[in-house]
Amino acid sequence: MTNTGPNTSQVQRLLRFHQPEKLLRHLGPLDEPVLAALFGTDAGDYRGRLAQFEARNREAAAALSAEPGATARIAALPFRPGEHVVALGESTTADRLSWFEILRHLLPEGVRCTNLAVSGSTTAQALAQQLPALGFRRPDWVLCMLGANDVQRIDGTPLVGFAETRRNLVALHDLAVARTGARWVWLTPARTDPGLVDRYEHFRRAGLSWSDADLDAVADFLLARPEPVVDTRRAARGHHEADGLHLSPAGQRAVTAALLEALHP
Repeated sequence: MTNTGPNTSQVQRLLRFHQPEKLLRHLGPLDEPVLAALFGTDAGDYRGRLAQFEARNREAAAALSAEPGATARIAALPFRPGEHVVALGESTTADRLSWFEILRHLLPEGVRCTNLAVSGSTTAQALAQQLPALGFRRPDWVLCMLGANDVQRIDGTPLVGFAETRRNLVALHDLAVARTGARWVWLTPARTDPGLVDRYEHFRRAGLSWSDADLDAVADFLLARPEPVVDTRRAARGHHEADGLHLSPAGQRAVTAALLEALHP
């Protein structure tokens, strides 16, 4: 029989950026064999690949901890044992090698972390899917990185207009804080590598594009908010995967470092 399933690199990429259990919560808990089958692999391979991602996150956290001044920046993080920190976002945060997955290895024992980010999410989808989950999670802190998918253009037309993006971001914050009392930290969307984006075959064939001017407009809006904001744009510069959109592991580590710096008093 011819094997028509995904190859090893495809499985690795799919596993890195996608967690079907987040989108299929209405089906109840999904066990490892079911999740593994969705990626065209078995439970042992699935478990091993997830362990490899975690090992890389621990290594990235250890490397950050060894940098000059890191001890003071990590000690100054406001997250305390017994608190619950939740991340909202899209693929940059859903990435199993994301800044949030690195951050969890830098926090004191007893700080609980939950990553609710879903790859591909717009701000409207986050309102519909991620906001309701906050009511059940009861976080003490919310770290939110959204907006990159809103400014995605399809044959030149933005997926979500800027006025709607602003409305959704404000609503997401206001409703979440009203429901949970959580303290809030924004992360700006990172810029792209325009040359790589233009050359990436999937984007060209689908008519997809991103403008750094659009991304900057979202970042500027967030930077004018009263809540703490981590500007990720400089940190992520030059750290992209081959598609020019998603951050490389080095880019994710740089965003984590930017967060440590931004939250250092």
